[in-house]
Amino acid sequence: MSHQSEQAQALPFPILIGDIGGTNARFAIVESADKDAGEPRIVQTASYATIDDAILAVLDGAPVRPRSAVLAVAGPVEGEEIALTNCPWVVRPRQMFATLGLVDILVLNDFEAQALAVVALGDEHMEKIGGGEPEQGAGRVVLGPGTGLGVAGLIHALGRWIPVPGEGGHMDIGPRSQRDFEVFPHIEKLEGRISGEQILCGRGLVNTYRAVAKADGKTPTLTQPAQVTAAALDGSDPVAVEALSLFVTCLGRTAGDLALVFKSKGGVFLTGGIAQKIVPALKQGNFREAFEDKAPHRELMASMPVYVITHPLAALAGLAAYARNPDLFGIETGDRRWRV
Repeated sequence: MSHQSEQAQALPFPILIGDIGGTNARFAIVESADKDAGEPRIVQTASYATIDDAILAVLDGAPVRPRSAVLAVAGPVEGEEIALTNCPWVVRPRQMFATLGLVDILVLNDFEAQALAVVALGDEHMEKIGGGEPEQGAGRVVLGPGTGLGVAGLIHALGRWIPVPGEGGHMDIGPRSQRDFEVFPHIEKLEGRISGEQILCGRGLVNTYRAVAKADGKTPTLTQPAQVTAAALDGSDPVAVEALSLFVTCLGRTAGDLALVFKSKGGVFLTGGIAQKIVPALKQGNFREAFEDKAPHRELMASMPVYVITHPLAALAGLAAYARNPDLFGIETGDRRWRV
């Protein structure tokens, strides 16, 4: 069977959709092509030993039993055993046929699902952070600092939106300003290097906060990302204020780099809980300045709009759109789809 015909073959309804991150897993059931996804169920990954256990708990009391599933997982989708990057769960599709009674399972990368959401969601779920108007059909890029840093591209070709998944959150990131050179030596490294994820995610924000404190000989007192963002946004802790400012600047630089890679005239989309919480900080100017500071392409960058996706369950919305109308998207299912 060719990829093309397999790609066009819809999954049988009802379809279980799942967005599985490092901390939370979100599920819903799409009953048919003309119905919206049902009530979402959110569980913490730490509460269940396996993903199968979590799904069984979610399906307990559900109005219908799903026949198939589209699952988006935080990690590379390879082989028969798909391990999540920031959580001990392993997805074993063939085992799910027996444990869950499913007959057809497609596993995507979680940021492919976020890319699908960019197409599925309307303006009411977007908060614009500068730039001009998006160019219809032009490339787009999605990035989301969360438990890790997720990145995906989105291109339009042959009448379809094609997500380009990758591991862009692990690109190198380096110091640039005088202050950066004071702070960066104190940022915790990963096997000797500072990748995007060492700064641009929840633990990365705490990492940055500690580095700012150490650079000034101060004792860090905050230990959770939410504490750092809260203390930064209300101005109660100067170290947190600077840490969030540096976080926002580095996010702007990285978003700008990715926008150059994909020539994202269709827009750059920031997704996830952290982006939603720090909208006031993103609007302060240093984000856009860092994003646009890409000589010789400053003018190109200034024209590109950036949006924060404000929908609380964006990836589920993207998966639901795919489940209902797979022909809208160019997703190669290939060796990522299992059938009884």
